[in-house]
Amino acid sequence: MNKQTITFRIDARARKTLDAIAAGMNRDRSYALNEAVGNYIQLHQWQAAHIQEGLRQADSGDFAKDSEVSAVFSRKRKRK
Repeated sequence: MNKQTITFRIDARARKTLDAIAAGMNRDRSYALNEAVGNYIQLHQWQAAHIQEGLRQADSGDFAKDSEVSAVFSRKRKRK
C-alpha cells in the first residue's frame, strides 16, 4: 500500500482522547487515525450509495403507497 503523509490541525482534547484510544488498543496514533478515516470514508460511501439508489427509485416513480406509509407510522406510534 502506498502511504502518504498528511497534516491537519486537531483540538488538543481530541488529540488526547485519540492518544488514549490508541494506547488502549496498544497501537500508535497513526493506526487509530487510519482506522477512523477508513470508517469515515466507508460510512460516507455507504450513505452516498443509498442516496443515489433512492434518487434512482424516485426518478423511476418507485414510491411507497400512502397505505404503506400509514402502516409504518401506525406501528411506530404503538411502540411508544
